[in-house]
Amino acid sequence: MKPTDIRVPDYFHKVVDCQWACPAHTPVPEYIRMIAEGRYGDAYMVNWESNVFPGVLGRTCDRPCEPACRRGRVEDDALAGSKKEPVAICRLKRVAADYKEDIRGRLPKAPKTLNGKRIACVGAGPASLTVARDLAPQGYHVTVFDGDTRAGGMIRSQIPKFRLPESVIDEEVGYVLDLGIEFRAGQRIDSLKALLAENFDAIFVGSGAPRGRDLDVPGRKEAAAQIHIGIDWLSSVSFGHIESIGKRVIVLGGGNTAMDCCRSSKRLGGDDVKVIVRSGFDEMKASPWEKEDAQHEGIPILNFLVPKEFLHDNGRLTGMVFEKVKAVYDDKGRRSLVPSGEPDQRFECDDVLVAVGQENSFPWIERDIGIEFDKWGMPVVTPTTMQSSLPRVFFGGDAAFGPKNIIWAVAHGHDAAVSIDKFCNGEDVRVRPNPLTNLVSQKMGIHEWSYDNDISIDRRNKVPLKDIKVALKNIKVEVELGFDQQLALKEAQRCLNCDVQTVFAPKLCIECDACVDICPMDCITFTINGDEADLRKRLKAPALDLAQDLYVSDVLKTERVMVKDEDVCLHCGLCAERCPTGAWDMQKFLLDIPRAGPSCREHHGMKQAA
Repeated sequence: MKPTDIRVPDYFHKVVDCQWACPAHTPVPEYIRMIAEGRYGDAYMVNWESNVFPGVLGRTCDRPCEPACRRGRVEDDALAGSKKEPVAICRLKRVAADYKEDIRGRLPKAPKTLNGKRIACVGAGPASLTVARDLAPQGYHVTVFDGDTRAGGMIRSQIPKFRLPESVIDEEVGYVLDLGIEFRAGQRIDSLKALLAENFDAIFVGSGAPRGRDLDVPGRKEAAAQIHIGIDWLSSVSFGHIESIGKRVIVLGGGNTAMDCCRSSKRLGGDDVKVIVRSGFDEMKASPWEKEDAQHEGIPILNFLVPKEFLHDNGRLTGMVFEKVKAVYDDKGRRSLVPSGEPDQRFECDDVLVAVGQENSFPWIERDIGIEFDKWGMPVVTPTTMQSSLPRVFFGGDAAFGPKNIIWAVAHGHDAAVSIDKFCNGEDVRVRPNPLTNLVSQKMGIHEWSYDNDISIDRRNKVPLKDIKVALKNIKVEVELGFDQQLALKEAQRCLNCDVQTVFAPKLCIECDACVDICPMDCITFTINGDEADLRKRLKAPALDLAQDLYVSDVLKTERVMVKDEDVCLHCGLCAERCPTGAWDMQKFLLDIPRAGPSCREHHGMKQAA
């Protein structure tokens, strides 16, 4: 194998697994250390720079960072005494938001003079607000259009208030709108052609996936009055148009929207609320913690049941009939649901909430204006640049690639803002700015580091909850209380500081193998070089995770190379403490993703997107 070039930004970025997994590439260990130091405002600003909505995401994020967390894969089950669990990254983000000081003085100010460029954002959801947040401080006049009277999009309309209080939305949406953005509330865009005629320099479409999928089975039309589309029903609840529901409620679907529907129903008068899903429990799209929260509130989840019929009495819904199915897999591992042969199951109900998926709907985009659509009716969008086939129109969030989540919408907004900035300055949007990186030694003495490298086993801390009797009485009472400062410190100390990298200097190495002897994870090996597949098998502990690169040194004096398995390294620093020549050092890696502005318009140090 060739020696590892640690100057390549993505090398150590991939080693910081949580940051690599985050679509917005939030520097997770950096802000967790700040929380441990009580620097809540600093931690909040680190988040705000990358994910824009720390308080919102600290309550609602789908947490792609947490399955990637090294803590969740290096602990031994027997030592941990329970299942391996990652650091509660998402809930620590909320800690920064809950305990920060007033940070308004640290936010960008609306520029006194504008650059003459006008940008339109369709929809006031997280993707559009991110575009606005990035472009407004650069002197763009940004106009955000939305059919609702308050900004926030799906953050405000589809997430129940017992998960996300209105005050948190108002605060963080307000930070964006206060940057001098023009918000045209209650103004729905019904024609993109008409919007193009207003001569905006660029248009960003962040209209979301506003249409919930329906269920076409017998009885649907006859019992329509008591059958509701999940996302529409949640929106009506959010805006106060619906305040009650029947005693017996069936929620159809296995995603997070279904979990929000059933938990909301429980608070609006549903005594007998159940979720019914066609797939198995483990195959449900809902996040594991969302399913746990529903079950904690006494809501059963029934699996492998396919809807067959809505039952009604002269138009009044009375129940549903389901066919029992089972999963069968072919020789390629593909699953099919086939009838189990068991009798159909009938459940009585007063209302049904259909939460079986969401679809994009673009009736307001004319098909003769130059925007290409695929066979599924989605705009053809370049994933890196977010640009459509009509050069000055960009898409992001659910409107670009279908329903995902808030953090993906934010990531799309950042990418689109860079593209819009380059487009408005006459540059090729495919030429993207490289991230800025640095490595700084953490050495403070022979055996001292400027970071906490304790790797003791400690279970993940549970987030305190409101008493369930109180929580279920009021749909606006927040269920999760969040970590207090003491619990936050305890949880923050579980972080393994994966951004503090083990950096090897071959010229200083005397090949004494002291680092090999002291490494608690057997992740360092001195051996003869070879191709990657061969080398991975010959390490002291075989490196099985092919997604994580090996760290390979230049050839040493004995013709061997140092090979380190980055996958299981604890970043504990024992190799650097033990090394008699200082060939190992612990250096903090910080990655800074360039945002819209002058840095993204400089041609040097850039790469062309595929």
